[in-house]
Amino acid sequence: MSKMTVEVVTPERVVYSGDAKMVIARGVEGDLGILPNHMPLVTPLKIAPVRIQQEGDKETKIAVSGGFMEVRGDKVTILAETAELPEDIDVARAQEAKARAEKRLIDKHPDLDVRRAELALQRALARLEVTNKL
Repeated sequence: MSKMTVEVVTPERVVYSGDAKMVIARGVEGDLGILPNHMPLVTPLKIAPVRIQQEGDKETKIAVSGGFMEVRGDKVTILAETAELPEDIDVARAQEAKARAEKRLIDKHPDLDVRRAELALQRALARLEVTNKL
């Protein structure tokens, strides 16, 4: 089976670099499954987990906050504002952020920045999903 190289990069560091047989990411138009030899593509990403399937049944999940995915040849590059591996996520903090964002959205305070609260909720949900705590 052919494979491709995947890199997930933030402004601070390379979060993931390795081979994969498939990458699943949430683009603005919906979920994308990228296999080796995929046509060239550049697409914006939503705040959501990215799943990198490796040989065997191994899978790496990364919580990605926005950014872009570029597919060129057998290389997939994800340039993300933030990207976190499950072991880098503080689950208690993510659960608190989720509760705080949900409360803000329910209370509908007149000064509420709804978009900011929704984005905070999406980031918390992505973090909890990759740690299997959702």
